[in-house]
Amino acid sequence: MTGTVTVAEGGVAARPRPVPFSEFILKVHSRCNLACDYCYMYELADRSALADPMLMAPAIFDHACQRIREHVRAHDQTDVRIVLHGGEPLLVGAPNLVRMADRLREAVAPSQAQVSVQTNGTLLTPRALSLLADARVRVGVSLDGDRTSNDRHRRYASGRSSYDEVDRALRLLAERPDAYAGVLCVVDLAADPRQTYETLVSYRPPMVDFLLPHANWEAPPPRRGDGPSLYGTWLAAAFDAWYDTSPRLTRVRLFEELINLLFGGRSRTESLGLSPVAAVVINTDGAYEQVDTLRSTYPGAVGTDLTVFTDSLDDVLRHPAVIARQVGVEALAASCRACPVHRVCGAGNYPHRYREGSFTNPSVYCPDLLLLIAHVQRRLRADLAAMPRERS
Repeated sequence: MTGTVTVAEGGVAARPRPVPFSEFILKVHSRCNLACDYCYMYELADRSALADPMLMAPAIFDHACQRIREHVRAHDQTDVRIVLHGGEPLLVGAPNLVRMADRLREAVAPSQAQVSVQTNGTLLTPRALSLLADARVRVGVSLDGDRTSNDRHRRYASGRSSYDEVDRALRLLAERPDAYAGVLCVVDLAADPRQTYETLVSYRPPMVDFLLPHANWEAPPPRRGDGPSLYGTWLAAAFDAWYDTSPRLTRVRLFEELINLLFGGRSRTESLGLSPVAAVVINTDGAYEQVDTLRSTYPGAVGTDLTVFTDSLDDVLRHPAVIARQVGVEALAASCRACPVHRVCGAGNYPHRYREGSFTNPSVYCPDLLLLIAHVQRRLRADLAAMPRERS
């Protein structure tokens, strides 16, 4: 695929070849047993997942395996990531998830497939964890801090707390580090950032990732108090809690990516930097979708009109919306391209740029990202300046 691609409001970018997908997110169950109030699947702009088939049928799963195999072999990929996702994927049962993982590894062989499950943790029993761990399926869990912080948003539909079940799951995972993928935490301004970090670290995760609440210019994020950069201030305090600990007790993906980018590296996450998007979602009905957090913007934002039955993953790579997320700086707003840290920030997470009719805007979290980047930059410069110089 050669030639030029026109990107709405972003100019024309020479794009000699696409970047193949390396992360495949399979929606194996489209319902959830929690009712988190910030959930992008069920509570924000696009709630169509509630009408999707509850389970990914065996025939659809088989077609998904075939399409992934075709793509991996066509692009000679040696390492791919496959995430069994939902809704809540453990609603299909751990034995079924193990069978899916085995089938997916068989499909992509001889490439190496890292298979994981992203769960809310409430259904992760000792038996389920044993099955998943023995099958080399890693488990990531969502938790927003201590009981009070978690229960502000992550409750059952009845209003009952989910904390005890998730606490139990994380304690189980701490004893099975081979199966422990990490913890996702959505930033809550009502929670103390240092206390939140310390609570998460107490579960001995190999990785923590702080996520900004999904918001955009049409639906701005909740803010407490005055100031345009309260989330940036929160994250800067969490950064200090992590950075000042020696030895560091866990990795924090957001902060490591930020340091990597400040030193001139390439981003490996969609929330920062300009690296091409390399993730694709396969829904329970077999439809290919863009990254599912786009459901937070407007109904239909994730759609491609392509399916595993009739279209290849290379066809998805040619979709205009996917192209727009692979052209890097050319897809940014003019004001972003003029910003001195645009290659670090990358205009932030793509859904957070949305304003009616366009994603070619700065992030709704622009002041927060600027504050965080400047803070981390100052810390790094101070440490570099304090290092002893080599004698010539």
